[in-house]
Amino acid sequence: MGFKAIPAAGLGFFFSSFLAMVFWGVLAPRYDLSTIGYPTAMLLTIALWLIVAPLAAASGKKGKK
Repeated sequence: MGFKAIPAAGLGFFFSSFLAMVFWGVLAPRYDLSTIGYPTAMLLTIALWLIVAPLAAASGKKGKK
């Protein structure tokens, strides 16, 4: 972990948002849902990251004991 991890996380966030938007657009018509734009996909991605990051950190600490 270092300073290189910060830009990599940023790029990962934007790419994850893009993938969320694309996959939602593919699945939405199948379930009669409206499609979402990129800002909404970014909101969805940050919400998921805020939920998953503490769980990942907790499981990482659990395995080190």
